[in-house]
Amino acid sequence: MNSTEKKWWKEAVVYQIYPRSFMDSNGDGIGDLKGIIEKIPYLKELGVNVVWLSPIYQSPNDDNGYDISDYRRIMDEFGTMDDFQQLLMLCHEAGIRLVMDLVVNHTSDEHAWFVESRKDRTNPYRDYYIWRDPADGKAPNNWGSCFGGSAWQFDEQTGQYYLHFFSKKQPDLNWENENVRNAVYDMMKWWLDKGVDGFRMDVISLISKDQEFKDGEPELTGYSSFNVCANGPRVHEFLQEMRRKVLSKYDLLTVGECTGGTLEEAKKYASSDEKELNMAFQFEHVTLDADTNNKWGLKPLNLVKLKEIMTKWQVGLEGKAWNSLFWCNHDQPRMVSRLGNDREYREISAKMLATCLHMMQGTPYVYQGEELAMTNMPFQDLSEFRDLDSINGYHEMVEVKKLMTSEEMLTSLRKKSRDNSRTPMQWDDSTNAGFSTGTPWIKVNPNYTEINAREQLQRPDSVFHYYQKLIQLRKQHEIIVYGKYELLDGTNPDVYAYTRALDNEKLLIVCNFTSKELDYPIPEMYKDGSCLISNYPDNTIGNKLRPYEAYVLHIEL
Repeated sequence: MNSTEKKWWKEAVVYQIYPRSFMDSNGDGIGDLKGIIEKIPYLKELGVNVVWLSPIYQSPNDDNGYDISDYRRIMDEFGTMDDFQQLLMLCHEAGIRLVMDLVVNHTSDEHAWFVESRKDRTNPYRDYYIWRDPADGKAPNNWGSCFGGSAWQFDEQTGQYYLHFFSKKQPDLNWENENVRNAVYDMMKWWLDKGVDGFRMDVISLISKDQEFKDGEPELTGYSSFNVCANGPRVHEFLQEMRRKVLSKYDLLTVGECTGGTLEEAKKYASSDEKELNMAFQFEHVTLDADTNNKWGLKPLNLVKLKEIMTKWQVGLEGKAWNSLFWCNHDQPRMVSRLGNDREYREISAKMLATCLHMMQGTPYVYQGEELAMTNMPFQDLSEFRDLDSINGYHEMVEVKKLMTSEEMLTSLRKKSRDNSRTPMQWDDSTNAGFSTGTPWIKVNPNYTEINAREQLQRPDSVFHYYQKLIQLRKQHEIIVYGKYELLDGTNPDVYAYTRALDNEKLLIVCNFTSKELDYPIPEMYKDGSCLISNYPDNTIGNKLRPYEAYVLHIEL
């Protein structure tokens, strides 16, 4: 198979739902499955054909559901298994496939396996997790948790440390143990036999740990990055086994969250020979506005560098593997606040960013509210945050390490906290943005009175209808899915321009990433091209680019 071989998941547009914040049907302030069911017509109108649900499994919610205590039960706050079956059936009736979040690098410490594992050193489940003796009375090595501090937690009961690359309530599974792998595969088959259409695999690049457990390169905090285990020695072996035993038996969309993923590794994870996964998420492009030593440090985005990275992945995977395209998700701040202009050019810049991404080769992912150009939240103080990473980061950077002042850290959190994308979906201008009749689990962004779905559905030139058109164009033009990408004008600091080519067709995509008017003549061969889409209502394309202007020209050779 190569990049032009047709597959349904290449032609799909995926919509990510963060269930806790999407729609609350019963007034308890927490989104739920019945709330999602209520909004299936909205998703169908938008035109997406896959929904990816962030975790809905039983969980004590230390990390908002990414700490799973029972893989075969629905979180009580979200509803019942009957609700899930109804959601699945109604999605399928609407022509929408449903993809689950698969979280198998770690479980909750309240999972039955870990409850057994920590009882004593001889317990049959002991080896389901990674236990090590102290080294000189301290943690076994200097590995750090993603959420701050050591990745090792001492357990008084058995006198050993267990590994947790995330919260101490999220112990890492030991994938070296064949029983663990088989238990995971059985659980996956259980869901697939219910009819789910695939998996997004959480931090799947971390499942294979180097068994020497050597110290890593220390960062500013004194600990090595949690990425120290990314792309470990047996990760591809494990995924190929998963493919043979489970994935190959179904027609699925599979995408791995490959933290620490390099281009060479992605060619293995998402190779077109279909030995592992369909796609991999890589994160190079969303780390460009971070200080290299301090993830909470801020720096302006360099467009030339962004183009370089996007192009590296577009060209590097061409014919070898498949790209997943995203600007934001539940772990990233809002796109229009990060890369665009969320004030006077909010809608225009959101449309530009969508154009830039959706015209590339790969499967686009839309995160809930992105199609409305929802913005970052104006958080006032630490008490308004719910995200463990943000709260722990504040304590570590301000109080423990004293590397940032309180105001510096709050400024960073307003720009970068994961909670920016987790505020409730803005459905209308009624109380709580129509999300809940109760008190929402996290504050609603106060701009919901002007930014909401009801208003945008009524207005033909809204961001919603622009996304709807982008999604429709992908269904109509094979070149958008399968065409070959080529960057133009790579050193231009203000404009992202590229072409796509398939057979005798070509597309020119031009995007102004600034609030300035720029001279940018249309290349000669495209002057008589037809305009597929443009983010200014008059649709006139000239030799000047207006602020945040984007257009796509189509020609046949």
